[in-house]
Amino acid sequence: MRSLGISLLLAGIALAPGCASDASEGDLVAAFYPLEFVTRRVVGDGHTVANLTPAGAEPHDLELSARDTASLRDARLVVHLGGFAPALDAAIAELPPDRVLDVTAAAQLEPHDGLADPHDDEHDDEHDEGSDAAGHTHAEGTADPHFWLDPIRLGHVAEAVAEQLAAADPGAAAGYRERAAALVAELTALDREFAAGLADCAVTSLVTSHTAFGYLAERYGLTQIGVAGLSPDAEPAAGKLAEVIDFVNEHGVSTIYFETLVDPAVADTVAAETGAVTAVLDPLEGLPADAAGADYFSVMRANLATLRAGQRCS
Repeated sequence: MRSLGISLLLAGIALAPGCASDASEGDLVAAFYPLEFVTRRVVGDGHTVANLTPAGAEPHDLELSARDTASLRDARLVVHLGGFAPALDAAIAELPPDRVLDVTAAAQLEPHDGLADPHDDEHDDEHDEGSDAAGHTHAEGTADPHFWLDPIRLGHVAEAVAEQLAAADPGAAAGYRERAAALVAELTALDREFAAGLADCAVTSLVTSHTAFGYLAERYGLTQIGVAGLSPDAEPAAGKLAEVIDFVNEHGVSTIYFETLVDPAVADTVAAETGAVTAVLDPLEGLPADAAGADYFSVMRANLATLRAGQRCS
């Protein structure tokens, strides 16, 4: 059987005005960095993987021109997460199912609301939804897309990519599966590192400006307290900022986390009102443009070091 090697022509894919994608031609296309990372590791040498989201940009904001949409129709395979980049969802809606892999099922998405007191029912109505800077609403029960911050879930996605590639290219199926298994073994080792590193922390409440760390918190015995919602541009709902400030003061939280691509103003406000400090926790939606040599594993290990310090783990 011939190898999966039919090139994709994805010329001129762009984000919001002024942000050009570095995606050009590739055997495979991934919507954003964690999917590119997994796909590249599974497909192996001899194939290229085009990332639709350029370094330093937010995949939530991906926008495609009419020409870009036409180019996607020629794609051999697009690996994406349904609902994460709505413009991409619309562009690939008419593609044949065997040319699209939506990793939602493999990732086993769940809702993570990030309320300051998740067991207090009296807050349910107050925090039903928040609004981002663009005026979009996000229900608190919406499935959290940030599955890749749980290494075990990312391993499930690696296996799904391998099976999709094997179905399209049976002659190389063994190689795809072997490379996926090797990646899963590395991710399992990383999971053990996180479990050991976060096993004994003085503070188990994880206060973040962006509610992106629910899977990580759930996996390692932490409770995520999100100031804003799942959208990195979301503004806190009425009363939420005050609620989080009270929570931080009452529970001895000493670190408020924010991310590099998002304005730290919310985290700074909570820190200023409580005496806490701020620290960067990377949601790994993409790599910074100047992140030479960085990859999923190095960023995750940097996150672990940050968490151990911020949560006062022994």
